[in-house]
Amino acid sequence: MTDAKPPGHLRPARPEEVAGGTGTGRDTAGGAALGGGGRAPGVGTAGTRPKGTHARLNPAAELGFSGDPGQHGDPGDEMLHAQRVWDGTLATNRLDHLGVNTERQRVETKGVTVGASLLVDGWPEDVRRCLQSLVDHTDARVLALDLGNVDGAGDVLRELAEAHPERIAAWHVAEQPHWCGGTATWGESRAKLLQLDESEVHVLMDTDVALRGDALTPLVAAVVAGAVAAGWKGVEPSDGATAQTSIGIVPQWRQGPGGEGPEWREAGPGKVRALTGGLLAVRRAQAIGALPEDACYGAYADLELSLALPGDLVVPDEQPPVERLGRHDVPPAYLDRESRRNYDGVLRMLSAS
Repeated sequence: MTDAKPPGHLRPARPEEVAGGTGTGRDTAGGAALGGGGRAPGVGTAGTRPKGTHARLNPAAELGFSGDPGQHGDPGDEMLHAQRVWDGTLATNRLDHLGVNTERQRVETKGVTVGASLLVDGWPEDVRRCLQSLVDHTDARVLALDLGNVDGAGDVLRELAEAHPERIAAWHVAEQPHWCGGTATWGESRAKLLQLDESEVHVLMDTDVALRGDALTPLVAAVVAGAVAAGWKGVEPSDGATAQTSIGIVPQWRQGPGGEGPEWREAGPGKVRALTGGLLAVRRAQAIGALPEDACYGAYADLELSLALPGDLVVPDEQPPVERLGRHDVPPAYLDRESRRNYDGVLRMLSAS
């Protein structure tokens, strides 16, 4: 796998192969022409009636029902059955058009390998909910690195990995996380998980989020369709005078080594400048080299990663089913120092772009 060429499975779906992608599913041109004029019924609607006749005002009534859900008609009536099939097809096409057909996305992403990576550095109950949600709602291979068994979080990881050995690969190290005074930094730990993963799509997930459904398929589908990365939250630079931006950056941080930077506002769906929110899927080949390995803590490291990736960043049209868990608070002085340090890197990247 190289950065120059995408993996074989990551190809955009062809629109003509997607049911309901365009049109309504009706062939209004009618069927084949008949010798005496008109067209064969059963294929389309145009040309099936002699000139001068009009559509029936209430064809449903002629079939024994009025459209009221309580009136079902004769179950053995073939015309009624055909009407139900037709109505169901139209409903399916409308769902496809709205982009909520998860099954279609699963077909599009079938065969694409996905690895979801987690850093386990405390908050054992959140670790349990996060891991269990991945097992319950996705088919992704989970790669988890325990840093120092903080508050027994590593024990929870070990328990779940033993219960689901085919799904969860776990590594345990004695080094404490950097925010606890240890030597295990966010960037180096994330880079190790990225190197251990052999999947085409690598998911970076924080343990303060959990899935309420299959939230990974829409993100992976966006990557398969051509994006370099996709997430459930997006942000864009914004010129406004606010006390604090939507991602927590205070105004005085805008002056950094890279000059004055922008404020940020929430953005999406569609293409965005950066992804955030603790859950994003990225082409693994492109993430290698873009990940900020020098980041000691994860705050705003996702902005650095986003700005370093070559290609489109996307938020899906439909909000993936993701749940925020409790806040993972670290010492305030540490949070302020490392957040500012990471954001200085963001300013440098913005000034160079």
